[in-house]
Amino acid sequence: MKLYGLTIGLLGLLVFSSCSTVRKITSKDSASLTTTPKKANNSGKREFLNGIEVTPGAVASIKKANTPAPAKKKTEPANIQTVEMGKPDTKMLSVVLQDASMLQLKYAIATDATVEKLTNIPLLQVIDKWWGTKYCMGGSTDNCIDCSAFTQIIMRDVYQASLPRTSQEQYNVAEKIELEDLREGDLVFFNTGGKDVSHVGVYLLNNKFVHAATSGGVMISDLNEKYWQPKFRGAGRVTKN
Repeated sequence: MKLYGLTIGLLGLLVFSSCSTVRKITSKDSASLTTTPKKANNSGKREFLNGIEVTPGAVASIKKANTPAPAKKKTEPANIQTVEMGKPDTKMLSVVLQDASMLQLKYAIATDATVEKLTNIPLLQVIDKWWGTKYCMGGSTDNCIDCSAFTQIIMRDVYQASLPRTSQEQYNVAEKIELEDLREGDLVFFNTGGKDVSHVGVYLLNNKFVHAATSGGVMISDLNEKYWQPKFRGAGRVTKN
């Protein structure tokens, strides 16, 4: 009986020791699984390479590289052409040549001549200025002009020669020349009524002359036209003053 009681006591002691050991092991395992909370990062964000940054609670974004601002483009000065002393204004010269070429082409057609033969640009410019101005007896303005006033203007502005006012007076002071000797700037005279010279024009070339006609104002006509040929009274040349 004593042996039985001793055996039961030993078994109980063994069980008690085993349970205590198990509790210590379990406690140790649980402790190893529990991690110490890490200290919060007070910086608020972490920056990584390649310009990528992450802010807690936000979607990752790419930070732009700190590149310098592009330099402002220099404003080029306007293309203003300056003219130095002794150097021609090529732009103005180009415009002048273009205008001259147009006049030459226009009056080459009117005179049945080649452009190369029309070299007196001031003469063409005066003709073009007055072209189509209507005729009126005694007129000498932009609104109307008569034949002798028109020849006065051409001889003054182009050839620097002065003439008296009427066609008869101009005929009287002009040096008489033959028809075959006519050249640019000579005067051609006509009798359109009565015995005296009553009309005058300025010779150009190819039998063409410019004048202020009663029918069409300032225009170019031909000496061989049926109207003018029988009325021709002679030609004259005026020298510079």
